[in-house]
Amino acid sequence: MGIETSVANKEEEEFCELEKEENQILDPYPNPKGNKNSRGKKGRRRNVKKMVVVSPLQKLYDTCKEVFEVSGRGIVPSPDKIEKMKAVLDDIKPEDVGLSQEMPYFQSPASGRTPAITYLHLHECDKFSMGIFCFPPSGVIPLHNHPGMTVLSKLLFGTMHIKSYDWVVDGPRNESAVANSSEGEVKQSDIQQPQVRLAKVKIDSNFIAPCDPTILYPADGGNMHCFTAVTACAVLDVLGPPYSDPEGRHCTYYFDFPFGNFSVDGVSVSEEERESHAWLQDRGKQPEEFAIVGKLYRGPKMVDN
Repeated sequence: MGIETSVANKEEEEFCELEKEENQILDPYPNPKGNKNSRGKKGRRRNVKKMVVVSPLQKLYDTCKEVFEVSGRGIVPSPDKIEKMKAVLDDIKPEDVGLSQEMPYFQSPASGRTPAITYLHLHECDKFSMGIFCFPPSGVIPLHNHPGMTVLSKLLFGTMHIKSYDWVVDGPRNESAVANSSEGEVKQSDIQQPQVRLAKVKIDSNFIAPCDPTILYPADGGNMHCFTAVTACAVLDVLGPPYSDPEGRHCTYYFDFPFGNFSVDGVSVSEEERESHAWLQDRGKQPEEFAIVGKLYRGPKMVDN
């Protein structure tokens, strides 16, 4: 979501350290020295097969490795691989990643303070990243993009409002706009001679867990989105490939303005379509009101098979 790299601790020994668990299996056919059966033969020890149970998080990690084996800017996994990933995400519950709504991450802040969002780093490599965003009520991740990336998001619990956009393919790029002051209040300090681009609304609704994972692609599915927590909630995010400035996958934050706020030469939308279109403007930097902190993930672990 644009902040994974900046808030994640990259030291694998800190985030991916395996906790040792001793699971002693008792042999139901003991054969102590000197034990004999009625015929004087030594008792036989039967082989006991140890059942291996793969955790939901481990299954997700293994699936990510398969789905994003070939990964890069604009490379989209095949539909069958996306469906496989979606099915694995759909089965994950909060307890599978060690979360409960009583944790301090999800508590409302003191009055007047901006709710901080907590990011729990799970994994990152050059092909994909995994992480969890923990939102207190009213927490917001501002409108931002995912250049050349495929992103799957699973709402683990709570209610989240998602508003997302896709670029209008045949629309103007980086056009200077003229503000229409009669169409609404606009902060002139924010939009003096703005460079804007036309986008169309993909999603603008509340999601209540449990619900299907959302999926966005490089050119559709709502590549620019904003998350607003209606209640305390948690979102598990998978990005393939992850953000990377050197590879041209830089996170850009946007203002969004109603279509009627600006006029651009040669651009018109029917009255019926105006509500579903907006002008997006590059904010130039991460919004100051966006408060986010990284915390150590302490839930069930994964291993690199």
